Amino acid sequence: MRIVISEFISLDGVVQAPGGPQEDTDGGFAHGGWSHPFFDPEVVGGAFNAALEEAEALLFGRRTWQTMAGAWPERAGDPFADRMNSIRKYVVTGTLGDDDTKAWDNTTRVPAADAVAELRELAAAEGGVLLVMGSPTLARTLLGEGLVDELRLIVMPVMLGGGKSIFPDDGTKAAFELVSTTASDTGAQVCVYRRATPQ
Repeated sequence: MRIVISEFISLDGVVQAPGGPQEDTDGGFAHGGWSHPFFDPEVVGGAFNAALEEAEALLFGRRTWQTMAGAWPERAGDPFADRMNSIRKYVVTGTLGDDDTKAWDNTTRVPAADAVAELRELAAAEGGVLLVMGSPTLARTLLGEGLVDELRLIVMPVMLGGGKSIFPDDGTKAAFELVSTTASDTGAQVCVYRRATPQ
């Protein structure tokens, strides 16, 4: 499977709480919902829809999964929501049990202690796209382990001055090549990068 990370990201590399004020206030983060002024249905919404349509399964960290599981099941009837609810999902967690994952259909728990090994197995298995949305801690781990095949960064024209990032800060170096970029009238840019072949 190809592991693809899709993120709303600020100019200074912050991915924390793009959706709402209470989404993630860790570290006193006070800018929740910062992506909204730059969202447009055609370019930004289109990129989000395209990523989901292409995905064979979704991969989440525990916090993002809980946020999504608390929102999407009640939106059944909308085509996007129906796709979110029916697609296969994995959640990496050290605290949720199998019973907890029943809150959202088709969810499989990946124990945090075994996550890197299990995700390596998934990446090596036959299949399509395994899509990561949000989940900054998980995304950072995947990048650090060299398991990410593609980055789809929806870059918003705003600086947030600090917050969670998906990028490792341990000296990890990895080259990606720009495949495409699409600009929105709101100033957002959808940039797709694929892991470069080692020289």
